[in-house]
Amino acid sequence: MTVTQALAAATALGLERIDAQLLLLQAFGRAQADRAWLLAHDTDELPELQQAQFLQLCQRRASGEPLAYIVGCKEFFGLDLLVDRRVLVPRPDTETLVEWALELSAVRNDSLAPRVIDLGTGSGAIALAIKKALPRATVHATDASPEALEVARENARRLSLGVEFRRASWLAGVEGRYDLIVSNPPYVAANDPHLAALAHEPLSALAAGPDGLADIHTIVTQAPAYLRSGGWLLLEHGHDQAPAVRELLAAAGFQGVASRRDLAGIERCSGGKWLELG
Repeated sequence: MTVTQALAAATALGLERIDAQLLLLQAFGRAQADRAWLLAHDTDELPELQQAQFLQLCQRRASGEPLAYIVGCKEFFGLDLLVDRRVLVPRPDTETLVEWALELSAVRNDSLAPRVIDLGTGSGAIALAIKKALPRATVHATDASPEALEVARENARRLSLGVEFRRASWLAGVEGRYDLIVSNPPYVAANDPHLAALAHEPLSALAAGPDGLADIHTIVTQAPAYLRSGGWLLLEHGHDQAPAVRELLAAAGFQGVASRRDLAGIERCSGGKWLELG
């Protein structure tokens, strides 16, 4: 079996060509950026070991396992993150949340480095992206899962980014106040039929009660006690949840409540500013 034939076999299994190429590179032990190498060696014969490994990887992908878990990494906001079954796979949609956070930090009118906390950090994607873009910022992150925190800390170590991680359920037990609280919490309804297609990822990072808003409601309730006056709370949510999340924020006393759209034009994030009066 040649490289070309191997890719054709993967396509016959229903795999996207890009996925097949990345899996073939994985079988060869080559970097994920080496797709040009495959083109230059398209007539090379695969050794039996690599052939068997490649077909096994293709079967895993065809069964619905995320590509990121199979190859062990995922790019997010320019960072190469380690990911596995202990954490949710970072999505491009979440970059909308990071971009909004960075915009808010850019318009601060003081010289102090911002204090930021990421809740339910998972792989550390949001916290690490913010720290990379804002080296002077103090960035903290929490997660209730010790397994997820192991992944996040390893990513911080590999990327040499100084984020402080701690085990906590959202803001419970956190000390101090922040200029920015960000979170991509679970927001899928517990009975949502789409959960079946996400069976390989941790359910605790996906589902949040009968309407998907349980964790968002908790964060909105907790956040005022941990925000400096003028600080912002930013939340990622489901494609149809923006009105409900804006209502929760407004009811809790947040000002300037708004939503941001992702690249697909979907209202993906909502947030508001906390102002302490008097």
